[in-house]
Amino acid sequence: MDELKEQYMTTQFIVVRYGDEQFGIDIKYVDNIVRMQRITRVPKVQSYIKGVINLRGEIIPVISLRLKMGLADDEITKATRIIIIKLESGDSIGVLVDAVEEVVTLEHSQIEKVAYDSKDTKANFINGVGKDRDRLISLLDVNATFTDKDGQ
Repeated sequence: MDELKEQYMTTQFIVVRYGDEQFGIDIKYVDNIVRMQRITRVPKVQSYIKGVINLRGEIIPVISLRLKMGLADDEITKATRIIIIKLESGDSIGVLVDAVEEVVTLEHSQIEKVAYDSKDTKANFINGVGKDRDRLISLLDVNATFTDKDGQ
């Protein structure tokens, strides 16, 4: 019975773009999507931490997932957004993305788990690949990606 129930379970993902790559963020973690705004720099923090923003009186750290994954630095455009992620710990964090594409609903049968070499830090942030129509979407492991266990 559990197999049958899991077969029809679905998950919604916000699809974001970094260059030509598409990533999915489980919608249950997305608290808000805001336009780019002034980010106040904070001294002596990791290079991928861009600074903080004030969102309706709440100070939220903003990170560059590009830098954390070892990609080129962010290029701010009119399409750039900050996605506010609410972690399981209750903390909020802002994530810069090149653009927000859409919301997709994937059945569990459309998601392939990823096996990876633990030395590849970019892969450590991905817990699966979603197959939607004719494209593949790398699905971010929100807790592994946005918690700072390794001090990076």
